[in-house]
Amino acid sequence: MSQKTRGVIAAGHEKTAEAGIEMFRNGGNAFDAAVAAILASFVAEPGLTSAAGGGFLLAHTQENQNILFDFFSQTPRCKRNLSEIDFYPVEVDFGVAVQEFHIGLGSMAVPGNLAGVFHVHQKLGKLPFHVVAEPAIDYARNGIQLNRFQYYCLAEILKPIITTQKAGRQVFSLTGEPIEPEGIIKMTDFADTLSYLTQKGIKEFYQGEIAHQLVQDCQDLGGYLTLDDLKSYQVIEREPLIIDYRGNTLLTNPPPSSGGILIAFALKLLSNIDLSQFQFGSLPHLEILAEVMRLTNEARTDGYDSNLYQERIAEQFLVDEHILPYTNQLTGRVNKWGSTTHISVLDGDGNAASVTTSNGEGSGYVIPGTGMMVNNMLGEEDINPQGFHQWKENMRISSMMAPTIVLKNNQPEIVLGTGGSKRIRTAILQVISNILDFNMPVTQAVDSPRIHWENNVFNIEPGLPEEDVNKIQLPAHQQLVRWQEHNLFFGGVHTVRETDEGLMEGAGDRRRDGVVASF
Repeated sequence: MSQKTRGVIAAGHEKTAEAGIEMFRNGGNAFDAAVAAILASFVAEPGLTSAAGGGFLLAHTQENQNILFDFFSQTPRCKRNLSEIDFYPVEVDFGVAVQEFHIGLGSMAVPGNLAGVFHVHQKLGKLPFHVVAEPAIDYARNGIQLNRFQYYCLAEILKPIITTQKAGRQVFSLTGEPIEPEGIIKMTDFADTLSYLTQKGIKEFYQGEIAHQLVQDCQDLGGYLTLDDLKSYQVIEREPLIIDYRGNTLLTNPPPSSGGILIAFALKLLSNIDLSQFQFGSLPHLEILAEVMRLTNEARTDGYDSNLYQERIAEQFLVDEHILPYTNQLTGRVNKWGSTTHISVLDGDGNAASVTTSNGEGSGYVIPGTGMMVNNMLGEEDINPQGFHQWKENMRISSMMAPTIVLKNNQPEIVLGTGGSKRIRTAILQVISNILDFNMPVTQAVDSPRIHWENNVFNIEPGLPEEDVNKIQLPAHQQLVRWQEHNLFFGGVHTVRETDEGLMEGAGDRRRDGVVASF
């Protein structure tokens, strides 16, 4: 790409990326592009995200402002008797691994995605909102072709959830018929809803007829949400968590979300090892990564989850004295896969946007007449580590989502993030390390095989040196799982980067049919 590139975007679907590129054609900035892409993803990637989900956008502006916009889901203000709650388990089969999620109206937390896109656009966008929303409305009304990955998500992975209710079957169908591979999906109700909100404003979603319908169904059918929950929802602007990694400044999602701080912890451990002495994918490299993941999980359970909302938790968790015992374990050893999507954007003015949004797996409930399936954030195990129904009332839910920007000399160098539930932090960790430790071009860094250690299971993608994989020795209580192909289980790290020569490049993660586009 030439130095005159106006902007570059990496995303999970070509139409998501195209919506962002259209904003660059219209003279918009990275934040117009990001908001347009988010809205488009609700149509192009409906198995991964929704207008009634939640997310985060990490912004670096040309004025060197760093802002983390938190529009993730909020817990309800009041609980109900569990006997009244519609909440039940479903199993999602990834092929090699099966993960249990919980759905129903009782799994729904207060949605934040729509509030987030309106807020970010109002603060940082240049173009009129109706221009930014136009691609998504067009896609929803006229239809777009499903790619292989989105068909897989809807027809295979999430089928038990989206077919739970008639409204869900109607949203994810073709003129009443089941979706077919490479079929055209239309979401005309959502097109009408987004057009209406574009004209009337975001309050119509949180206080108008849509809100009243959602609340009435919750009261009648077993959900928690009330009108007070919706009216009081606010987008929170936070200071990003900032750490240094080998002379690069890394910005990521701060507490109360967990993904960013766990990535920071892992990078602090990794910074004690000179990885340049090892070959990528060699036995020592794999053992180091696995041990870093294990120690990070151990540290998480040792005083982090139970102190999630404590003041200054990031400072206490990342202080050298807390990390040292884990560092010693790591150096001592060395000496002898959720539904989420991500968008990364860079523009030629020095603006960067890293945005991750999710609907969980969806609750199965669609707000009548809107085409929006509501999230199931109260039913995801990894963001409810103390157990289901143990959440505190009226609190911002902690998330594994960790939109990340790496700065070099205070300018955006790498913009990345991923979906993938428990695998978010390990996937981002590996791509950052691939670029900064192994000097890989961005496409190679994203495409390279990944590993993931969790709950005594060591998952490993194909493509690593077979002789090194065969030498991996695990304790008797641990299990090695060899995947036969690259899989969405290991995330979708859509990444853009500005090189030392000033060229903008990007990579869409092939595990989730990611794409990159530029203008």
